[in-house]
Amino acid sequence: MFPIRDHNPSERTPYVTYALMALNIGVFLLYWPLFDQPQQLQSFFYDWALVPAAVSEGLSWHGFLTSMFLHGGLMHLGGNMLFLWIFGDNLEDELGHVTYLLFYLAAGFAAGMAQYLSAPYSVVPMVGASGAIAGVMGGYLLLFPKAKVDILIIIIIIFRIFPIPSWIMLGGWFALQLFAGFGTTGDQGGVAYWAHAGGFVAGLLMMVPFWLRAGGTQYWNRNHGHPPHPDALYTDTRIPRVQRRR
Repeated sequence: MFPIRDHNPSERTPYVTYALMALNIGVFLLYWPLFDQPQQLQSFFYDWALVPAAVSEGLSWHGFLTSMFLHGGLMHLGGNMLFLWIFGDNLEDELGHVTYLLFYLAAGFAAGMAQYLSAPYSVVPMVGASGAIAGVMGGYLLLFPKAKVDILIIIIIIFRIFPIPSWIMLGGWFALQLFAGFGTTGDQGGVAYWAHAGGFVAGLLMMVPFWLRAGGTQYWNRNHGHPPHPDALYTDTRIPRVQRRR
């Protein structure tokens, strides 16, 4: 189960969201050849990723920033860019380009700090934009809890798209990160669950002042929990079947 689109594309061009996507993709392509050279790739990640043990020794503080633009593979990159594309544009529309960029970077730093604090002596490099994007998701949840998000559900050979309120999708995603985070230790490889959870909480908290200035619950009432413009309507929620060739 994963989201594929929301029903509220922004009214203005989200230049920063597009630039962040382009930057992440461009950086990935630059070191793509290293995936055929595991030792060089590992050395590259140790130089530019967030390595908690190095930070504990007073080294590699730049990893809090540079790790946001590195990814461990095509699926990692593709999933993160999909989430950024779905949730980033409306937040940029509300915050403005510069404020949104600062918000994104601050959420990424908070996510890195959360992962660091979970295992400050881990030598496992952390890479990915997902912590910063989790911050975007947290901010989106506070501003637009009832915005519709289409999720694709795959059960063996059954493919269906269902629209659900963002609070269900995002709240469920956050709960899964917490559950998985408590079930693993921060020095294990794999998914940086505490970075996801930390970025999400940071994004939600950073959005509180904006939400209050906009009227708090009155902001929700004015817009019915949706972005302040008409929804895009998607009438066909079925995926067409592909017929077998004979």
